[in-house]
Amino acid sequence: MNNRSKIYTKTGDKGETSLIGGTRVPKYHIRIEAYGTVDELNSYLGLIRDQQINNHYKEILIEIQNKLFTVGSLLASEKPTGKSTAIRDEDIILLENEMDVMSEYLPELHSFLLPGGDTVVSYCHIARCICRRAERVSTLLAQDNSVDEIILKYLNRLSDYLFVLARKIAFDINAPETPLKTRI
Repeated sequence: MNNRSKIYTKTGDKGETSLIGGTRVPKYHIRIEAYGTVDELNSYLGLIRDQQINNHYKEILIEIQNKLFTVGSLLASEKPTGKSTAIRDEDIILLENEMDVMSEYLPELHSFLLPGGDTVVSYCHIARCICRRAERVSTLLAQDNSVDEIILKYLNRLSDYLFVLARKIAFDINAPETPLKTRI
């Protein structure tokens, strides 16, 4: 028998898990929902990165995935230490700059777009929706708990980035964008 750690602990068999810091909470706890949704988003970004897309997009996605891992750990902490230094204004500026560069190539929007056009574009839209959910759940968590507002700002900007990325990838591969035909 080897001495490697086992991945299973059996401590969650009754529907509880531990936060960073050791506090046991039910697996449906809002903090678990928040960092679990960020983890789900991170996995979808990995799926997008595994597609045949521009290497620059892949590099940015790796940067984002690293930041999301940090966001998840901050959300998993029962006693956040206040203002995060792991997520900075520069991280938000990076997303904004990337969107600005991609938008230079894109036609102006005149209506809402229906998600789709190509598999990788659809993956970007799914990731965008998961990011919006992560933002909503994190905002709910912030109502009664300490959550650094830069996390909420980062998630907000990231969902915008994923929308623009979906459009830019559609543009790059000449996939159609389908405008909404119904009036709102």
